[in-house]
Amino acid sequence: MKVTFVDFDRHGDERGMLVALEEQRNIPFTIRRVYYLFDTKPRVRRGYHAHRQLKQIMIAVSGSVRFHLDDGFETTEVVLDNPYRGLLVESMVWREMSEFSSNCVLMVLADQLYDPTDYIRDYQEFCTLAKRERE
Repeated sequence: MKVTFVDFDRHGDERGMLVALEEQRNIPFTIRRVYYLFDTKPRVRRGYHAHRQLKQIMIAVSGSVRFHLDDGFETTEVVLDNPYRGLLVESMVWREMSEFSSNCVLMVLADQLYDPTDYIRDYQEFCTLAKRERE
């Protein structure tokens, strides 16, 4: 399974650092929605879904989080642990997040507005749709 990271340019000096996020420059889509997760309790696992169309960039702006990714054929795990690297999660990828550090703030940039009909929350349904899509 191909995993795509997006590394962002860092700018700064002895005062601190800055990362700029710009659609169609270092974000490969038009940003329609931004949200973030924080204060996730220990041993909590989140996600448990895929999206039919939505694409996202995940950025651990603080702390770290582990991602379990599954395209219906292969799985992989990656850790996000720095604010200048994003994880591109394409449509039709099952995702679960775990091992949130106590200070984790996970920011998500999405190419679509929230649409509950875009979610696939049943793993077996996801696998069936992924196999159909590949045929």
